[in-house]
Amino acid sequence: MSKTRAIPNTVTVTIPFRVAKRGGRKEVQLPPGANNRSPDHTLIKAVARAYRWRQILEDGDMGTIAELAEREKVSPSYLTRVMRLTLLAPDIIEAILDGNPPSIGLSELLDPITPVWAEQRAQLGYGSG
Repeated sequence: MSKTRAIPNTVTVTIPFRVAKRGGRKEVQLPPGANNRSPDHTLIKAVARAYRWRQILEDGDMGTIAELAEREKVSPSYLTRVMRLTLLAPDIIEAILDGNPPSIGLSELLDPITPVWAEQRAQLGYGSG
């Protein structure tokens, strides 16, 4: 006679994730190392704008932030906050462009952040870089 194994009636599958607000919508976030998310196009666009605006100001094409904001049809405050993204560590910018952005959204990244890259990495969960 052969032994028969009992088949369980239910199977429990555990998937570690969390739900976070990102750009005004909810997003499922997987644990570190599980990069299955699609790129955050809003964040990528903001980074691109930040660097473009910085270049315009550095080249002298616009004299002031107020002039540039008027031309771009945004408030000077918004333009200044977006330009803060140029202060992020290069590896954090690269992660954003690669589709592995910080676990916080654009609105949180527009808040003041330390210019010290090691502190940014610690605050945003990017290791010691």
